[in-house]
Amino acid sequence: MAEQTEKAFLKQPKVFLSSKKSGKGKKPGKGGNRFWKSIGLGFKTPREAIEGTYIDKKCPFTGTVSIRGRIIAGTCHSAKMNRTIIRHSNIPAHISPCFRVKEGDHVIIGQCRPLSKTVRFNVLKVIPAGSTGGSGGKKAFTAA
Repeated sequence: MAEQTEKAFLKQPKVFLSSKKSGKGKKPGKGGNRFWKSIGLGFKTPREAIEGTYIDKKCPFTGTVSIRGRIIAGTCHSAKMNRTIIRHSNIPAHISPCFRVKEGDHVIIGQCRPLSKTVRFNVLKVIPAGSTGGSGGKKAFTAA
């Protein structure tokens, strides 16, 4: 399980932890005690979401959030908040702990139900700023 730093015991709501059978030899996703799902829409579930130990009820891969509506691509403006990034000056998006995002990274976000007063989007994919997977960007370095 994840590090228990909260006052309440953190657990995934769809996982039964009090099994009489021992959990030896069980792996996450293969009948183990970790819930994860494929969100569809052509996005793969990250390996960290399948094998990780984090618990996040707002994660689209391991939580109770479904993606529907708009899919938007853009650049991360700010990653200062805990589990939240700013894709544009007016679009805050929830970032799952399975992603590592820095300012300048290209992200693809999808619309979901309101997660808080201002957050209505979830990060679905991260393309690091220095990689060639994006459209180049302003400060992308290319070796000649």
